Amino acid sequence: MAQDDKFRLGEIPRSDYFIVHADQATVFDLARLLTSKNVKRLRFIDCGEGIWFRNYSFKRRWIIFVSVVAQKVFLLLKWPSKLIGFWIEWWLNLFRINGGLLQFCIKILTGRSLKCPNKHSPDFVTLIGNLDHRVELRKSRYPSVSHLCVMASKIAYENQAFVHKIVTKKWKMVHLAFHNFYNAYTKDYTTQAFICYNKKAHPSKLIAVTFRGTSPFDADDWRTDIDLSWYEFQHIGKVHAGFLNSLGFPGTDSWPKHIDPDHPLSSSAYYTIREKLRDNLKRDEGAKFILTGHSMGGALAVLFAALLVIHEDEWMLERLEGVYTFGQPRVGDWRFGEYMNHKMMSLGVKYWRYVYCNDMVSRIPCDDKSLFFRHFGQCFYYNSLYQGKEMEEAPNKNYFSPVCFIPMFLNAIWELVRGFILPCWKGCEYKEGWFMVLYRMSGLILPGFSSHSARDYINSVRLSHHEAN
Repeated sequence: MAQDDKFRLGEIPRSDYFIVHADQATVFDLARLLTSKNVKRLRFIDCGEGIWFRNYSFKRRWIIFVSVVAQKVFLLLKWPSKLIGFWIEWWLNLFRINGGLLQFCIKILTGRSLKCPNKHSPDFVTLIGNLDHRVELRKSRYPSVSHLCVMASKIAYENQAFVHKIVTKKWKMVHLAFHNFYNAYTKDYTTQAFICYNKKAHPSKLIAVTFRGTSPFDADDWRTDIDLSWYEFQHIGKVHAGFLNSLGFPGTDSWPKHIDPDHPLSSSAYYTIREKLRDNLKRDEGAKFILTGHSMGGALAVLFAALLVIHEDEWMLERLEGVYTFGQPRVGDWRFGEYMNHKMMSLGVKYWRYVYCNDMVSRIPCDDKSLFFRHFGQCFYYNSLYQGKEMEEAPNKNYFSPVCFIPMFLNAIWELVRGFILPCWKGCEYKEGWFMVLYRMSGLILPGFSSHSARDYINSVRLSHHEAN
């Protein structure tokens, strides 16, 4: 079958690719990367014949070198970071379920029994939840879509029991599904998403699909964010390989629109969620759905929408209310962006990309002439005073710009101070705990890191009058 015939049948033919296997790179390979323009000869790079390898300038090869070295560091830290993360979260939850640090000490001194954390219980909270304990929606009859999305994006980091409790007890919504999907990039079940149904939404009922973002202690998630691998699809452009793999794409020659129930891909994130949505939307003709996520979850949300667009699933797209992402990394090249902008505009699909101040994740992978990654869609940018405005791209579009380091460092100091001022200014719900204060201090070492917190995105949506509805 010809490639054009495949495209008309909705099979998305892959025309080229560039895959970096950082785990296979040796010191000798990295040295050759810096000295040789012909990257195809390198054992840890797998690429198609359509690439003009001698166009790989030293700057481009240097960026690839930095990406590979960073990935190898994350590979070395994979198990130590998981262990450290486990104990940090375990102790934080130990204090939390025993009434706080003071009550914990009193119980120890008086010999009273202590409650032990259970990672799968509805009371266990991850690092993200400990940085911001807020789970309630805005107190109004119909909370704005953006507020629902930012809160859903935060609780997406939690376990199934916690999500179910918040959705059903706090939000009074229907909890439809919670999944841990197989991730072709990490070779593990690390793509997490949940679906909830707000039957009281106005003007229409809403089904929210929320993807979990980058887990703070998951080295593979961070590797995915900084990986420069890509797949190119005919008539569409280049797309970030790691994020596509997270949705279930195995890197084959095409991604079919329809598959048999016994196909290996049938249980992947894209097909499972799509069919779950289709079944629920058929039951309630007045309902629509939204896609959302923070960090890597935002990338998966917009790529899920992109696959519906590419597969020309008009029935599903007519029911798509919009895509709302927070601190989302870049997912493709300028050609992919133009394709998506044109398609989503013609279909009337809203896409809002929220960026808070110096958030480092929203500025990777790099956007310059040496690489091709670009953002697309409308950007809602919020400064450190939580004042928002619409922009095509956030200021300082590349995090690693040396010119912006000092302003980012000074802003990190202000954000630390602001944490003590904001409760007096805006109310006690904006009070930051001791653990969030420590997290703010990390921004003094790596400016822009603490700006990626879900807390700042929640504050931005709550405090700014400029938001998508």
